[in-house]
Amino acid sequence: MSFPHATDDRLALLPVGVATRFLDQAILSGAEPPPQVALLRAATVIADPSARWDTAPVRELLDHATARFASNRADADAWLAPRLHATMRMTRSEAADKDLWAYLAMIVAPDYVLWRHTPVGGEDTRRPVVQASRFVGGSSVQAFARLWWAAEMCRDGADYRPVEVACGNQDFLNTALRLGIMDHRPTALAVVRVMENLTSAGAPRPGDQVNALCKAIGIAGSTLMYEVIGPDELPNDAELLAWIDEADSAPPVAWDRLPDGPDDGTAPTASVDALTHLFEDLNEHLGRLRDRRRTSVTRG
Repeated sequence: MSFPHATDDRLALLPVGVATRFLDQAILSGAEPPPQVALLRAATVIADPSARWDTAPVRELLDHATARFASNRADADAWLAPRLHATMRMTRSEAADKDLWAYLAMIVAPDYVLWRHTPVGGEDTRRPVVQASRFVGGSSVQAFARLWWAAEMCRDGADYRPVEVACGNQDFLNTALRLGIMDHRPTALAVVRVMENLTSAGAPRPGDQVNALCKAIGIAGSTLMYEVIGPDELPNDAELLAWIDEADSAPPVAWDRLPDGPDDGTAPTASVDALTHLFEDLNEHLGRLRDRRRTSVTRG
């Protein structure tokens, strides 16, 4: 019995263990491309014939992002996250498969991973390299998975506007997204709202405040039950699956306006409000501690 090989025009599953074996210095530095033939032979075809597994729409998105944000790579995250999520229509179970993201990074768009995550060279004359985790890491660090999951956890039903706020702050992506408590949607939305309020109020060093706040929320989460303070509601699975099924007929996402996500239910407003107040109180307490330390240092 023979099995069809994966092709680069359809998403497939590339075992992370296989991908990792090829991630040497030459590929991580961009000196050589990943060996496409060997990787395609190791990949497993996705049997579902749906258009949602076509790579062309994703490739077009990434090409547009590199051109649009050529002067500031980090800014691409806020633009790309909601559009990637609306293009790659999946259930959370499907998106949890690291082999899918490894295939996207190694076969479809290794150039994007290098473009987005290669560190700026300093005085070191050696060629800079991308961390291997950007190709094959977990959902909070892999180049594409982290954007898809940030969009999934920070969207409010069909509304992707909180995603733009979240992914427009690298401290959120690098700190908050790594916390397990962000799997609770009202918690994620409350953190986004606190970030938004800090920015609107012209708070000094908002990135530092977000970092400190996220760490404090993570620690407090070991003793506080955020799910009890701000209960969530189960999403409407029928609406989500209908949105995914529409992938075969949906037009490409627009470049200059946000797409619509699945209308599977918003987070309860009372829950987001309660958690926002709690986190703002926590941030205010942290601010007092910072001021006290500064005063102590000045007096010393």
